[in-house]
Amino acid sequence: MTTPTPACGWDQAVFRCGRCGAQHTAPTEADYFKAVGLHGDAHAVWDRLNPIERDGITSILRTILAAPELAAELLALADRQPAGGEGQ
Repeated sequence: MTTPTPACGWDQAVFRCGRCGAQHTAPTEADYFKAVGLHGDAHAVWDRLNPIERDGITSILRTILAAPELAAELLALADRQPAGGEGQ
């Protein structure tokens, strides 16, 4: 009698950041690498900001992420504005 061999392959992987403790579970290898890259990029941006900038960007992101339509309108508005000028 032989024991069935389990199938080999990707099941899921968990990424845990050693700096902040964030944890991401990825269902595919590509998703894992994307999560690790994005998280590293987020740390790089966060590290360049001072405390006032961190508070500001956090507030802006909370507002925009809660209203995707607002984000789209803000981007459209920014695209219509002259470079370096004030809107009307």
